[in-house]
Amino acid sequence: MKETIGGILTAGGLLGVIYYGYKYFQDSESFEAFGADVAVSTGDYTPIIISGVVMIVGIVITKLNFK
Repeated sequence: MKETIGGILTAGGLLGVIYYGYKYFQDSESFEAFGADVAVSTGDYTPIIISGVVMIVGIVITKLNFK
């Protein structure tokens, strides 16, 4: 049962990191200043962190042996 819950959390966290990471990089703007290309991200990184934490919790639940 714990392995199933851990697997679901891990998969959900991984999907969240991929989706919100892609969305974060799509929200970046770039402009040229003094011959250099400058990129500024306007995206929100909080969902990426939350998804990463969920993924890590899923891995820990799957790998640890709780009694």
